[in-house]
Order: sequence, then structure tokens, then C-alpha cells
Amino acid sequence: MVEYEQIKRQKQRDEAMLIDRYPPEDVFARVPEVAAQTDPVLQQLDRLLDDDELYQTVRADLGKRYKWTLVHGRHSTPVEVILRMLLLKHLYQWSYRETEIRVKDSLVLRWFCRVYFERVPNETTLLRWLHTLRPETLHSLNDRVVQLAKQAKVTKGRKLRLDATCVQTEIHHPTDSGLLVDSVRVLSRIVKRAKALVQAQGKQAKPLCRSRLRTARRTAQTLHRQLRRKGEDKEAEQKKLYAKLVETTEQMVKQAKKVVQVLNQETEKLAQRLVQQAEEALPLVERVITQTRKRVLEQKKVPTEEKVLSLFEPHTRAIPRHKGGAMVEFGRHVILDEIEGGIVTRYQILEHPNEHGQATLAVAHHQKVFARPPRLVVGDRGVHSAETEEKLKEAGVKRIAIPASGKLSEERQALERTRAFRRGYRWRAGIEGRIASLRRDYGWRKSRYHGRDGMERWLGLGVFASNLRHIAQATRA
Repeated sequence: MVEYEQIKRQKQRDEAMLIDRYPPEDVFARVPEVAAQTDPVLQQLDRLLDDDELYQTVRADLGKRYKWTLVHGRHSTPVEVILRMLLLKHLYQWSYRETEIRVKDSLVLRWFCRVYFERVPNETTLLRWLHTLRPETLHSLNDRVVQLAKQAKVTKGRKLRLDATCVQTEIHHPTDSGLLVDSVRVLSRIVKRAKALVQAQGKQAKPLCRSRLRTARRTAQTLHRQLRRKGEDKEAEQKKLYAKLVETTEQMVKQAKKVVQVLNQETEKLAQRLVQQAEEALPLVERVITQTRKRVLEQKKVPTEEKVLSLFEPHTRAIPRHKGGAMVEFGRHVILDEIEGGIVTRYQILEHPNEHGQATLAVAHHQKVFARPPRLVVGDRGVHSAETEEKLKEAGVKRIAIPASGKLSEERQALERTRAFRRGYRWRAGIEGRIASLRRDYGWRKSRYHGRDGMERWLGLGVFASNLRHIAQATRA
């Protein structure tokens, strides 16, 4: 009888009973239990970000936003909140808006960002504070993170490998007609905003502030239709349309210069801001007109370093791929150094797509961070130069696995076939995976920040997030 009752009660327990709701509970009373369920990697990141040197480096830049920022005024968003929210954004590739929403809705992220139950800063606040961070500060931050990796015994800095990749800028595909239309659009916007100020000076605003954007767009549309047509007179008609587009742009330049002369007599902030915008745009527009005349109307070549590829990202370069897929990418050539443990120690935007001599700079930076040279330095043929190996040996590097370019002597061929050389060079392949990870997980495929300084911030925050995550995962393991 007893056994039957036990079986009956067990059967009742096993059957699911429908309930309407959980008992009401104060969720904030169980915050310790929520913290216990936090991702261990996030907990390790929290400990790493408690480093005072990281905090002071960022604080020094944020304190220069205004003249009296460090002295008086209303309380700003705390420094550690800004740093941690920027890290989250680049760690998970969120937008500023998404970062704000997710931190608002999560107790764990509120704890991690040290916002607690205070108001979460909005997206524009984060963006404004970001602009105060100098690229040099992010390089210093990364050096400090490398030191933290060494202290945590994630790496010893015995091996160094380097390679380069292209990080694209956020521009549309550059064409001569597209750049001319962009030029007219930018200048038309400036002169339209200056219309009220021109009228206040008693000048005739209608001819000075006329927008020629519609004319430029119609000419460009006609040109694009001509490109798809077939016929003998196709090239002559295209040249006529290009000449008309160039003429429209030149007329817009003349208008803008006259408007600048009028605005220089004003003292209002709006007038000075418009003058600054015009003075930045006009030289680029004139270069676009010159290169279009040479390339299209005169059938001459323009050197790659003299080309303007974008009015909004003028630092963009055309970088040949020399691989399958896209023949040319539009962005900047970036080189990075990596040591064992997956830690990126250095990144640099190159002025020209040329890696020769970068191994010497990489070793010099490594000595600055670790106070000793690496035992092994590895790179591909692009890194090799005539004096590279001699300089590295003088610096104290014991093993160098950098293949030479060009025709090789028998002695050099024998050296590159040795077991030690091939074993060291095989280790180089790992940096291809690091580049792929940075492009896929940390936004290195395309820079979303504007200007060269903006690109350095984008790259630096991506490397900062990647290194901290690797340290956190290694210390957790």
C-alpha cells in the first residue's frame, strides 16, 4: 500500500500543471544571483579594465574637451562609463544606438559599464566624447594592454610576425562624373546655407546662391545612358557631356569663392563655419576638375598618388589587390604586428602600399614594450628589403624567417630550404587568421569613422577589444 501511494505521488509530480504566472518578486533583490550567471569572459574584462593606467590615459584626453572641463561645470558622464561602453560597442560590433539600448535593458551590462541605476548616456554623448580621444592615446592604450597580457602570462613576446591588409573607407565607387556631381552638391549646400547672410550684406543673393545640382545630375544621367549605347559617335558625345559637367562645376566654384568673400566680412559663428567648410572643399573640387580634364578630355594619365577618390574621405588610396576577386580596393594599407597568444602589439596606416622596412620598425616597437628583442621575426616577401636582416641581427634577433624577393642565389635558396627557416615561416600563416578575425569580428573590413584620425580610432578600438578578449579568455582558461 505504501509503495502504491509513493508511485501515485511521483506520477502526479511528473505531470505538468498549467500555471498563470510566476509569484511576484523584486528582481533587484537578487542581483547577486544575476551576477553569478554573468559571462566569465565579461568578468575577466571587468578586472582588466580596473587598471588605473588605462583610466588615467583616457581621462587625460577627455579632460581636454573644453577649457574648464577638469575644474568646474555640471557632472559629465564618468570616464570609466565612456571607456567601457566604447569597448562594448566594438566588442560586439553594435551601433551607438544599439549600445545605448542594450546597456539600458541589461542589469549585467549596467554593472559592467559601471552605470548601475544611473541614466545611460545616449548615442550622441558617446560620439562627442569619442572625438576627444587622440589616435596617439589609443596606441598608448594598446601598449598598456600588451603589458597586462605579459603580466597575466598570456604571452612572453618571444615571437613576432607581421603582415598588412587593406581597410576600406566608406565611399561609393569613385568615377569622374560622380566626383563632379559630389563637388556641385557640396558647394551648392554651402552657398544655400549662406543665402540669409549674403542678403544681410545687401548683395544679390539669387545669382550668388543659385544651386546647380539639378543641372549636374541631369548631365550625369544623360552621360550614364550614353555609356550603355552603341555607335561611332559615342566617344565624342561623352566628351561633350563631360565638358558640360566640368563647366557646371567651374561655375559653382566661382559662386562659392564670391560667397566666401562676402562671408569674410561677417563675424557670426555660422559665417565662419561656412567659410571653413568652403576653404576645405574648394581645393579638392579644383583637383577633381583638373584630373577630369586630364583623364577624359585630354586622354592623359594621372599618377595614383595625385588622384582624388572622395571629397568626404580625401585620405583614401587606390590599393591593387594582386589576388583573386576585387582588382582594386579603396581605403588604406594597414600593417599590424602580432606576438604569440594572439596579441596585436602594433598597427600603423601606411602612406604608400609598401611594407619594405616595416620589420625594423616592428622590432624597435617590440623592444620599447618588452625591453628586449624577439627571438623570431617572421614576415612575407613584401616585408623584405636589402638591409632588413642586417638591422634585425644588430638589434639582437636570433632567427629571421623572411623570404627574399627577386632572383635568389644558390646560397639564399639553400638557407630558405633549411628546416629552421621553413618551421619559422610556417608560423607566419597564423597572422592571416588574425587579420580575418579583425575584419570579421572587430570591423576592420571597413572603417565607419570619418577622416584619417577617425580611421585610427576605429582600428585602435578594434585592436583594443580583440586584445582584451584574448587576455580574458586565456586567464579564464
